[in-house]
Amino acid sequence: MNDYKELEVWQKSISLVEDIYLIIEKLPRDEKFALIDQIRRSAISIPSNIAEGHDRSSTKDFIRFLYISLGSAAELETQLIIVENIYNIKCDKSMNKLLSIRMMLNKLISSLKRRVSK
Repeated sequence: MNDYKELEVWQKSISLVEDIYLIIEKLPRDEKFALIDQIRRSAISIPSNIAEGHDRSSTKDFIRFLYISLGSAAELETQLIIVENIYNIKCDKSMNKLLSIRMMLNKLISSLKRRVSK
């Protein structure tokens, strides 16, 4: 793939960011500099690291950035669980999308690792 925007995992992550912004709108304003900021950063980090890693000079660098995306996805999942538990805002759609993204990232990492080891 020549362009990270062709990666389905990147496209799905962008869609997730859009979903996350809709969830953020439902949170109280007093969360603006705490949970909202953290959620926004985690969500945006997923496609951003996919893009940055893709455009690095080596496959090993790409894998490293994909792991960062995976970490951000786990962080976002935790934050969405907090939103559901504290504010009773349903995040099922985003959680399902997030699970799919995590699976796609793991498959892409495995595939790239096989390529590097050859």
